[in-house]
Amino acid sequence: MKNTLSVKVEDESGTLTRIAGLFARRGFNIESLAVGPAEEIGISRITMVINGDKQTIEQLIKQLYKLVSVLEINNLTNVPSVERELVLIKIQALPQNRTDILNLAEIFRAKIVDVAFNSLILEISGDPGKIAAFEKSLSKYGTLEIAKTGKIALSRESKISSEFIKNTY
Repeated sequence: MKNTLSVKVEDESGTLTRIAGLFARRGFNIESLAVGPAEEIGISRITMVINGDKQTIEQLIKQLYKLVSVLEINNLTNVPSVERELVLIKIQALPQNRTDILNLAEIFRAKIVDVAFNSLILEISGDPGKIAAFEKSLSKYGTLEIAKTGKIALSRESKISSEFIKNTY
């Protein structure tokens, strides 16, 4: 099962290396990793997606807390949260397909950030489901390159699940 962990750490040299080393020593693969400044000066937030069952993740969280620079860990896997990714996609855009690609970009609220004779670079942000649907919709035109930021997430203070919102409307 994919798990999303939000880890607040002291912003100091070597912190990410120690965390990655902990995962490597235990044979875990980090599927997605995003790091950036948190709400406090000198604190960073690391959002990571890893595979593992409940018991394994609990053990991994205990090991993370043993690292000096780790301040707080939240497992957002089963918690109502807002999740986003940013993706740049370079797509083959031949003249006969360009209008269809531009229509898809408009439907998904993607931005065109570069135009060349036979290609376009599109920028899209959103929840992982939206990103996957957009990538699949564009795949028939020929994806030339793709770059993703990795998932970032924050728990919802309202405690309302996105699934509840989707099923209500």
